[in-house]
Amino acid sequence: MSKKSIGIFDSGIGGTSIFKEIYTFLPNENYIYLADSKNAPYGNKTSQDILKLSIKNTEYLISKGCKIIIVACNTATTNAISYLRKNYSIPFIGIEPAIKPAALNTKTKVIGILATKGTLSSQLFHQTTDLYTNGIKVIEQVGEGIVPLIESGNLNSVEMQMLLESYLKPMLEQNIDYLVLGCTHYPYLIPMLSKMLPEHIKIIDSGLAVAKQTQTILSDKNLLNNSELNPTIQLFSNGNVAVLNSILDQQFNATYLDF
Repeated sequence: MSKKSIGIFDSGIGGTSIFKEIYTFLPNENYIYLADSKNAPYGNKTSQDILKLSIKNTEYLISKGCKIIIVACNTATTNAISYLRKNYSIPFIGIEPAIKPAALNTKTKVIGILATKGTLSSQLFHQTTDLYTNGIKVIEQVGEGIVPLIESGNLNSVEMQMLLESYLKPMLEQNIDYLVLGCTHYPYLIPMLSKMLPEHIKIIDSGLAVAKQTQTILSDKNLLNNSELNPTIQLFSNGNVAVLNSILDQQFNATYLDF
């Protein structure tokens, strides 16, 4: 079992930001990444549609023999992970916006959250927000249009710049000091966001926490791969495999496949 792969799925290429974090912690592991780019973004779909897609992705990864599944999508996590955990015996790790650290550390008592509509409207998101943000103003912003631009390879476009400026303006006007990225596509925006935001505003996402949690669960279940053989990395996409390749900078010795 320990030599089986870590399975990761997302509504496209965004979850590769999570894959990179996990790979840094666990370079000996084998990986299967599933980019459901054909159905991206999940954020504007109904909860039922998101659940159906999450089940489909899960069963595909299980058919490939994965030992654990990372739901590397905030929208899929908030809408489907409870069902997945109840109905499959494999361990699941989900992604939630890093609201807690932002709420605990804010000095201005105002934080911004950039996420998809599906995440911001979910019950799990509201439960987490209510739990940690008493006395703190939370400015929610739907990142409409961001995921399609990234999926089409237009990460650093003028259109992206204009979108981000319009989304950040109301947050800056209300004096946020933390910006929470609530979609796994969004960490790829950090270089651009860092140039647009004042230095005192901190940008946080969930990648590091997920990597640590993956390591902990695999260790607890004696599933860590201690083999010294070169790991196998398979990256599946039902969209443009070239975009998936380019976003990873060809830095991994991986096999790119259609599904």
